Amino acid sequence: MPDSTSAAPNGLNSITPYLTCSSAGEAIAFYKRAFDASEVMRLDGPDGKIMHACLGIYGSHVFVSDEFPEFGNRSPKTLNGSPVSIHVFVENADAAIAKAAAAGAEVIMPAADMFWGDRFGQITDPFGHSWSFATHLRDMTAEEIQAAMAKMEG
Repeated sequence: MPDSTSAAPNGLNSITPYLTCSSAGEAIAFYKRAFDASEVMRLDGPDGKIMHACLGIYGSHVFVSDEFPEFGNRSPKTLNGSPVSIHVFVENADAAIAKAAAAGAEVIMPAADMFWGDRFGQITDPFGHSWSFATHLRDMTAEEIQAAMAKMEG
């Protein structure tokens, strides 16, 4: 009988973002408004903090929890920023950014057509996490992208 186990549980990707938030409950509510997230599961701790939640967002899963500094889990708000951005391909980057902004996100870069063939923009959610949204416009080779970038520099 073949082994039916895999490295990731059924329905999850091998790489899944895990967001630590200063208020995970508020973050989940924001993600529902901004990204039409669905709450797949939630594990509340005895102190009322969210120990772990799994959300469905744009066809992928994102894990969310409250801060637990005693275990090294700190949010971007506590750390004063994050070097990580969650990149999402969507049908309409402009609409995704507008919806997130209406829900309370800060638009860092409005969507614009980029030299690499995508329409691309960025937001920061109210919990300090950076999100970028892209709509793929055209396939380009690495050489075409390099040439398009060189035109911008010169």
